[in-house]
Amino acid sequence: MTFVLIHGAWHGGWCWRDVAARLRAAGHEVYTPTMTGLGERAHLLDERTGLSTFIADACAVIECEELNDIVLVGHSFGGLVISGVADRMKERIAHLVYLDALVVENGQSGLGILPEAVQRERSRTIDPEGLRMAIPAPDKFGVSDPQQAAWLLRRLTPHPLKAYTEPLALRHPPGNGLPRTYIAVTDPWYPPLAGIRERLRAQPDWGWREIAAGHDAMLTSPQALTDMLLEIAAGR
Repeated sequence: MTFVLIHGAWHGGWCWRDVAARLRAAGHEVYTPTMTGLGERAHLLDERTGLSTFIADACAVIECEELNDIVLVGHSFGGLVISGVADRMKERIAHLVYLDALVVENGQSGLGILPEAVQRERSRTIDPEGLRMAIPAPDKFGVSDPQQAAWLLRRLTPHPLKAYTEPLALRHPPGNGLPRTYIAVTDPWYPPLAGIRERLRAQPDWGWREIAAGHDAMLTSPQALTDMLLEIAAGR
C-alpha cells in the first residue's frame, strides 16, 4: 500500500519518523512531505505562504511521484490539507484518515473553527511581522515524556499564520465522497477538537476509531497508530 502522511501545525514530515519506519518495515511505500514554511523548509516562509500553498505541496508530491490508491493521512491541522487534496485529486486516493484532525466546510478556516478561547490564545502568539504563530509547549500536543518533549522542541518551528486564517476552498463536500475515517485520541482528549469530534462521530458516513494516545499519537504511540492505520487501509 502507499501512505502519504501529512503533518500538523508547527510540525514537519520528521514527526512521522517512527510510524513511517514501521510501515516501510511492513513492506509499504510511505511519503512524509514537509509543508512550505515549516521544518527543513522554514526558510521559505513569506507573506504568501498559506493553506493553498500546503495543498499545492501535497498535490505536487502525489503528482511527481505518480502515486495512486493512496491512504492519505492528515494529523491535526493536516486535516485541512487532505480535504483540499481530496477535492482536487479524488481519483488518486483510496482512503482518507483524519488523525485527531480539523475538518472544515468550504469557506471556513482552521483558526475560525476553533473555540473562541483557543483563537484568542493563538492570536496572542503572532510575531511582530504578522507571519507566524509561536511554538506551543509540548504538553499542548499531549507529549509528557521528557525525552519525547525535548526531541519535539528541537524540531518544531513557528507556524505560518496565513495557513490558519486562509479559508479552505472546496468545490465538493469535505472528503469528496471518498471513504474516510476519523481517529480520535483519548489519552488525553485534545480539547480544541471537542466540537469536531462530537459532530463527526454522529455521522454514519464516517468511520470512527479511538486510540489511547496523546494528540501527537505518532510520537507517543507509534506502534498502536501504525497497527490502526494498517487495519483501516486493509478495510478491517
